[in-house]
Amino acid sequence: MRFRHPDGSVVHLAYCTNVHPAETLDGVLAQLRDHCEPVRRRLGRDRLGIGLWLARGAAHALITDPAALRGLRAELDRRGLEVVTLNGFPYEGFGAEEVKHRVYRPDWADPERLDHTTSLARLLAALLPDDVTEGTVSTLPLAWRTAYDDARADKAQAALATLATLAERLDALQDLTGRSVRIGLEPEPGCVVETTRDAIAPLTALGRPDRVGLCLDTCHLATSFEDPDTALDALAAAGVPVVKSQLSAALHAEHPARPEVRAALAAFAEPRFLHQTRTTTDAGLLGTDDLDEALTTDALPDAAPWRAHFHVPLHAAPAAPLTSTLPVLKAALARLVGGPRPLTRHLEVETYTWQALPPELRPRGRAQLTDGIAAELTLARDLLTDLGLKELP
Repeated sequence: MRFRHPDGSVVHLAYCTNVHPAETLDGVLAQLRDHCEPVRRRLGRDRLGIGLWLARGAAHALITDPAALRGLRAELDRRGLEVVTLNGFPYEGFGAEEVKHRVYRPDWADPERLDHTTSLARLLAALLPDDVTEGTVSTLPLAWRTAYDDARADKAQAALATLATLAERLDALQDLTGRSVRIGLEPEPGCVVETTRDAIAPLTALGRPDRVGLCLDTCHLATSFEDPDTALDALAAAGVPVVKSQLSAALHAEHPARPEVRAALAAFAEPRFLHQTRTTTDAGLLGTDDLDEALTTDALPDAAPWRAHFHVPLHAAPAAPLTSTLPVLKAALARLVGGPRPLTRHLEVETYTWQALPPELRPRGRAQLTDGIAAELTLARDLLTDLGLKELP
């Protein structure tokens, strides 16, 4: 979906396909047929943007077979779909029964992360619509923090050196294709770069804002109790660009000490994904690495609200006594695209947890999932038009 900003530029809105993960190229093609095109039709649009997730196996198949890549581009065109951004955070296995910490491997100290992301950038340059010259790829924020517990400085330096090599490869890619691809580190609770504030030092040390910036995930921002205005002001002051933003909402519990609130939260504690949980105290931000740990131990004080890293559907907040952090998303979006010029032009709805919701909230069958994704995109569209952007055909 495309929108004209009042400054005349085009802002792209997509939804991320990691909600229906596919490990192979055949799986990606099936996902376009079974999910993406039906969402486009449900919205009544001729064209729909998708934030494509390509697992290692699918990316390898495409990068080693030019005919397969041309075939994917033709399939996107045939189904009325376009790609300006890729989700390069998960490497593989995102559809496994237990993902948890696996999603952070390989990290940016591992050459395989460099090779995979280089492949994604090359693929994106070939998949961009003919009238678009800039693409973006979001990626993990260096590593899960425990990977750097030993030799932290050395590993951090190795990660930055790897990102510097990537920036050079992206320069060469633009020279070759005329298309610019930028990478966004995505701060996430529990990682080496947990907050936007944590991102400033490594990104300014890298010194390649033209190639490597930040992916602002509004669920992660809210989980860490970051104020959107404060975060974006600090990034702007440091010269760190917001390459793309993922529009998502976290789980919010206003009174976690109450038994009925804990019972409601327990329904969201599930075995597939990590749901890092945070609260604020006089000593600062405190947290656990998963929701069940917060509920079953005394690790997290419960005198103040809790937020959990659980991407809940944008249009459907959980039933009381829980709610979502949609207000944080709205505030961030107002700053990102509501000013005289957009701070980013790539927006991606990323609710990948539909099948991890409590059983009574999960979509039953493809049609209900299609309805849910379409409803999220409709909400995002309405937020954008309320900010003065004009929807384009």
